[in-house]
Amino acid sequence: MEKSSGVTPVPLGPRPARTPSGRQLSPTRAALLETLQAQPQPTGVPALVAMTGLQANTLREHLDGLRSSGLVTREQAPASGRGRPGWLYSVTHRSYDDPRPEYAGLAATLAAVIARTDPHPEAAAREAGAEWGQRLARESGPPTADGDRAAREKVAEIFDDMGFAPQPDGEVRELRLTRCPLLQAAHEMPGVVCSVHLGVAQGALEEYHHDAGGLELLPFVEPGACVLRLARAER
Repeated sequence: MEKSSGVTPVPLGPRPARTPSGRQLSPTRAALLETLQAQPQPTGVPALVAMTGLQANTLREHLDGLRSSGLVTREQAPASGRGRPGWLYSVTHRSYDDPRPEYAGLAATLAAVIARTDPHPEAAAREAGAEWGQRLARESGPPTADGDRAAREKVAEIFDDMGFAPQPDGEVRELRLTRCPLLQAAHEMPGVVCSVHLGVAQGALEEYHHDAGGLELLPFVEPGACVLRLARAER
């Protein structure tokens, strides 16, 4: 009979997320809480369904569980048209170590202004995003190597810093954007908000002297992600 070494084995895989009170969350609820944590404004079920890929009833069950744990609160959305207004959800305890929610809040406000006041809102939003992308690229610094792939890797890094949690393909020609720091605004004004993000990629690529001709953003094109195409596929 083998003697016990007295060492507790370490379980494989990532550790489950814990609530501020020390209780563990399931991976699905932890991911949902993280999504809400990144939002600068209360977010509705339709937007969360589009981003997470969960069914609406399943999503509501998880939101109710997070509310019961005191991690999430809800408020009724403003009335618009017929029918009962839906609910908007936000986190109860937000970390203030990350400045991105404040930047995202400003971006959401500016997108709303563009949507209301500009006769060509999507073009204006892309132009504003391109200027922003150029500045972000200069602040981030040049690629560490020459070549188009290195430029695309820097763009992926910029989107990671912005809170999109990008997942690049093998050649970094496509980025799966698995988080959206402007989720509710993107659901309400997809043309404007997505044009801003497309402009950011364009401005960064141009700052890195990379052809932006194949650039395309496909919002909510698959469960749990939007897809940003940085270059055309090689033939």
